[in-house]
Amino acid sequence: MTSMKVISVNVGQPTALQVGNRTKVTGIVKHAVPGRVRFTPAGLEGDRVMDRQHHGGADQAVYVYTREDYDVWAERMGAEQVPGTFGENLVVSGLESARMRVGDRLELRGPEAEVVVLEVTAPRIPCGTLGAHMGDAGFVKRFARERRPGFYARVLAGGTVGRGDTVMYLPGDPLAPTVGDLFDMVYDKVPEAERLNAFLTYPVAERFRENIEERLAELRR
Repeated sequence: MTSMKVISVNVGQPTALQVGNRTKVTGIVKHAVPGRVRFTPAGLEGDRVMDRQHHGGADQAVYVYTREDYDVWAERMGAEQVPGTFGENLVVSGLESARMRVGDRLELRGPEAEVVVLEVTAPRIPCGTLGAHMGDAGFVKRFARERRPGFYARVLAGGTVGRGDTVMYLPGDPLAPTVGDLFDMVYDKVPEAERLNAFLTYPVAERFRENIEERLAELRR
């Protein structure tokens, strides 16, 4: 187990954003919270998820990014990015998101010894809203190429979380797909059916599970 820290906890409120030729109300604009925020199985208190079709829910209650992934973006973009830039709820140190596996867990422990437990469920897949938020429609492809997607997690044990809390990484099944494996699957034009079936044996987020099942159905046609 590796000791890590919470770098930032971020929440967002509805914000109008120009996405292509339409205005969309989104919760992607996140800001760091100075105090403590309650994490529940439904998400973070004070954080608004507007696009319920693709975001939020028990299996995608928290979007996590890592300090190490942000450090690479700082090199690529020539400037350090502020936590919350990619719409994530939580930034932690000591990990690279693509290497995490479905079923891996993080224990977040605050000063009162309250423990919040998160379980990795799926990668974040970039969309046009991210490009609009970054002011660059081409950023979606750039984000995909970088292969540092961050990951969604379900909340197994709720409680409050704040900057500086200790994070413990608890690895799950070493044969489970990594966040990077699932991310690559989205962009693989002809994925292997055997591999996709194997993915379904792990606790993948429900929306992503449907994506895998759709890909399998396509391969059968």
